[in-house]
Amino acid sequence: MDYTSKIKHWDDIKLGDVETFTKTISETDVILWVGLTGDLNPVHIDKEYAKTTRFKDVIVPGLMVAGLISTVMTQSTFGNVYSGQTLKFLKPVYVGDTITAVATVIEKMEEKHRVKIKTECYNQKEELVIVGEGQEYIM
Repeated sequence: MDYTSKIKHWDDIKLGDVETFTKTISETDVILWVGLTGDLNPVHIDKEYAKTTRFKDVIVPGLMVAGLISTVMTQSTFGNVYSGQTLKFLKPVYVGDTITAVATVIEKMEEKHRVKIKTECYNQKEELVIVGEGQEYIM
């Protein structure tokens, strides 16, 4: 596949650029994630156990949800290299929730040739569930 026309260069990236990606999280997604990562926390896979927690139901692994941020980071700076990410998990995500990841370019650091990107995930109720900041090296 020829990606050359999609590669983003320094001058292609502007302050305020926004990218979004939306996905409804299925039980299959969670099972695949658990199998891939080995994250066998019962709060992610055992409905009976999850009922005894403050969440009252199975919750989606936070890093799985944060993985949607990787998609919007890639869209923002296609062809460059992720150099860091902070995350704060604000609300649980449940199977069946529709999550929208949003990436907004907030700073260009000329001397380091890096960009800072505000990252957020919202559920279908427009509640903020994850907030953070990513950085990318721009080649």
